Amino acid sequence: MNPAYSVIFLTTLIGAAQGLFIALWGADLAGVAQFEGGRSFLVTGGVVALVLTGAGLVSSFFHLGRPERAWRTATMWRTSWLSREVIALPLFMGGVFAWVVALAMGSDLSAFIGLLTVLACLALFVCTAMVYASVRFLQEWASTYTLVNYALLGSASGFTLATALAAMAAPPLVPTYGALALVLTALGWLSRGLSLARNARLKPKSTLQSAIGIRHPKIAQRAMGFMGGSFNTREFFHGKSAGALRSVKWVFLFGAFALPLLLLSAGLAGGVPGLLVLAFVVQYLGLLAERWFFFAQANHPQNLYYQAVS
Repeated sequence: MNPAYSVIFLTTLIGAAQGLFIALWGADLAGVAQFEGGRSFLVTGGVVALVLTGAGLVSSFFHLGRPERAWRTATMWRTSWLSREVIALPLFMGGVFAWVVALAMGSDLSAFIGLLTVLACLALFVCTAMVYASVRFLQEWASTYTLVNYALLGSASGFTLATALAAMAAPPLVPTYGALALVLTALGWLSRGLSLARNARLKPKSTLQSAIGIRHPKIAQRAMGFMGGSFNTREFFHGKSAGALRSVKWVFLFGAFALPLLLLSAGLAGGVPGLLVLAFVVQYLGLLAERWFFFAQANHPQNLYYQAVS
């Protein structure tokens, strides 16, 4: 598939916001708001989560041919995971906003509002992942790993961000957030590695022979059948070499997992806030590469016809 950068930014930004909110809500349940500076930290973190989610939502509009008709995507919620995602995202945003307001006003309802928002957050994780996992003819996506990875990678980046924010405004939370960020990043690394191993073992269900109904053992595509490009060639194939994909894979394995683990460990051990901030920046950039690879690795069956140019 040809990765859409708008969707890459959407999924990584809202994933970080979701993970950050879960971290903030946990701190709220633990009574952090009652300590000096705690309420301010939670409110600030909630605003950051809103900004990230809003930025992701704005980026998604660049993927639409007719943005003014975006509201129609919610009408097929009975059968479409995309429609469900379109509904879950504003519910999550509205919940975060209401939670921030309740905290700022000192309302006792913040914990309850936070619970409802976490449920919306979990639903959003499921809906976003299932948009891709439900596409059965793309074997690389049609796996439980897709759901697990979206949840783990979003949570890992969110907790890494929470650690960085806490280092600047709520130091007592740094050890807990940092430890959870390390665990989630390690689990994400394991899960993503297992999904890569699974995808490497996949065998295409279609071949040139089965596609055109000819059983000759030696069939080679020489032309697309037309001289110019088309929607098929632009949207369903990235045009990069196998070597380029391997390079991106190693970049994201190092940038999204290995280096953030090192930076988090060093920052926690040495009490250096700058390393914790850098850990989030590096991890987010690595996740952009990971998400690009996720989309590019999916091999659409139509590419049996349209990869070669005469």
